[in-house]
Amino acid sequence: MSYRDTYDKWLASPALSPEEKAELEAIRGDEKEIESRFFDQLSFGTAGLRGTMGVGLYRMNVHVIRHATQAFAQVILEEGPQAVARGVAICFDCRNNSDTFAREAACVMAGNGIPVRLFESLRPTPELSFAVREYGCIAGINVTASHNPKEYNGYKVYWEDGAQLPPKHADEVAKKMKELDVFACVKTMDYDQAISEGKIVLMGAETDEKFLANVMEQVNDKAVVEKMADTFKMVYTPFHGTGYKLIPEALKRLGMKQVICVPEQMVIDGNFPTVVSPNPENPEGFYLAVDIAKKEGADFILGSDPDADRVGIMVRTKEDDFVVISGNQTGVLLLDYLIGAKRRTGKMPDKPVALKTIVTTEMARKVAEVNGLQCYDTFTGFKFLAQKKDQLEESGEGKVIFSYEESYGYMLGDYVRDKDAVSASVELSEMAAWYASQGMTLYDALQALFEKYGYYGEKTMNLVMPGLDGLKKMADLMAGLREKPPVEIAGVAVKEQKDYQDGSVVCVADGSKTTMELSGSNVLRYEMADGTSLIVRPSGTEPKVKVYILANGASKADCDAKVAKYAAWAESLKG
Repeated sequence: MSYRDTYDKWLASPALSPEEKAELEAIRGDEKEIESRFFDQLSFGTAGLRGTMGVGLYRMNVHVIRHATQAFAQVILEEGPQAVARGVAICFDCRNNSDTFAREAACVMAGNGIPVRLFESLRPTPELSFAVREYGCIAGINVTASHNPKEYNGYKVYWEDGAQLPPKHADEVAKKMKELDVFACVKTMDYDQAISEGKIVLMGAETDEKFLANVMEQVNDKAVVEKMADTFKMVYTPFHGTGYKLIPEALKRLGMKQVICVPEQMVIDGNFPTVVSPNPENPEGFYLAVDIAKKEGADFILGSDPDADRVGIMVRTKEDDFVVISGNQTGVLLLDYLIGAKRRTGKMPDKPVALKTIVTTEMARKVAEVNGLQCYDTFTGFKFLAQKKDQLEESGEGKVIFSYEESYGYMLGDYVRDKDAVSASVELSEMAAWYASQGMTLYDALQALFEKYGYYGEKTMNLVMPGLDGLKKMADLMAGLREKPPVEIAGVAVKEQKDYQDGSVVCVADGSKTTMELSGSNVLRYEMADGTSLIVRPSGTEPKVKVYILANGASKADCDAKVAKYAAWAESLKG
């Protein structure tokens, strides 16, 4: 069926409301817009669906949500009656339409005879992961687009371990979406009827309490917080999102007395009116928090993204400026702190292990190994970190004390299998208070770690490739690097060429081949003669290729020079 035929089919469907039909009528003469909305389905991957909201097959709307949920329901039904009886947990964030989409997903699950536990109002993503595990659900759904701009929404899916869907099940859902008609095949039921018949059960304060109890178990040194509570000031912002309630409550339970919340950003709003982007990686969003911190004399600022799975920090320098501590650096600070705190308080397990992703700073490995810990790499995404944690702990090879990735995601404890801004906020605040008790800010602490472990610098380049031919450009770029692997980059010799697709490692000097443990992902890596690692991978959720530059050197200036040189090479890949 052509995109034009699909457009006409939607326009004629009785499933569309008058408002939806009017939106489609308004684009009748705009061929390009019709094509962009109907040329294909949104692709369903291990992260589920993500796209801009609007009417159309290639947009996020109630019809696409129902269709995806019907496909997911059929995957669950094929697991058998015991799996079905365990039910599904459903959560949603602050975005426009998130509550409606979550309710529609719940009604489709109920219509297929699958019991639903639905959060009564918006909640952090990690609480969904927790609920799946806590209540023994077979699966979970979270309506969120994380830190994307306001025009976006998404549909994340989880399996019984509380981690995002494994590739096998994601492929099954995608296959069924291709087979099922977007309108005719969907089974749904009335929301009020599903509630009255007990097919949808609401979750709220009771689940919050269970979740927070687990968060507070991650605390290592409450005594130092109590010691500093009267003088240590911090600022928190949820960027209009789901962290607004549980993170301040968790900090209060930690013993923090001087937590100043940014009032304008404590207001739940899917339009994110005070920020260009609700992404804690972008320092621009922190301008209100910085103003308050300067006025109140706070040294530490914390910001969680709209679905409260990622958290960013800013800290005061000796010059009284506030600087961003990157996700790579925050993870290194936290890993080093956790090792010390657990040893000081007798909480370090036997065979302690740290986990990171392949695109995360090598400084984390240095910190782990200097302190006698094993450090393992996984592919990008917390489902892989969760998988590795389970594998190591079930086999008795080690106990994971910390998992993280460079994009501001951190996982502590055993109660979630996804990144968690709530527990991360608690431990980051505990760490900041401990350093304050030593007369240091986290900026001072980071400089001390560079002195101890060596200088490291990182940069992620996003090569955006929009438009209908964007996916082809991305594929061509990766194919070109495979067909003609570089032996020199930016005037520096490539020592090793690694391809995570087949797990091959080629030594450039003699052409010898070995294999790595990791394989099965479309990622290329180059180990350079100057100690830098360069990683190239297409994004799984957006039309861009990411290039990660992981440098180390004798000084900050040395690292900065290497990063700048390789960033210029990365830019040249766009052609």
